Amino acid sequence: MKKDIENLEDVKQLVNMFYERVRINELIGPIFNAKIQDRWEMHLQQMYNFWQTVLLEEHTYNGRPFPPHAHLPISQEHFDTWLELFKNTLDELFDGPKVEEAKWRANQMAQMFLNKIEYFKEYTGKTLL
Repeated sequence: MKKDIENLEDVKQLVNMFYERVRINELIGPIFNAKIQDRWEMHLQQMYNFWQTVLLEEHTYNGRPFPPHAHLPISQEHFDTWLELFKNTLDELFDGPKVEEAKWRANQMAQMFLNKIEYFKEYTGKTLL
């Protein structure tokens, strides 16, 4: 029987499995690997902090999540793939209200990021940054 996301160890399990899948995904893996390069340990720590803050209300993340994505060559297809991997990882590992919250928040974040990227490309000919 699966349990809900309850603590930092659960967040780490989610983040680690998710990014293992991201790194080998044919569509988004090359983008992540090119951007992050040899800084995966640092990136994973940021993601632990981000999701710990969002889901557990333990404020360990300080930053702005959108700017690192502003210049990436990404579209709806990339966000759809990211969401599918994230939701599948959640469903495989956990079950409960925090899982549903994580899915909802991921959807909202993906839509906001895509809208910002598309807006700045369309109306200014460049990304936000």
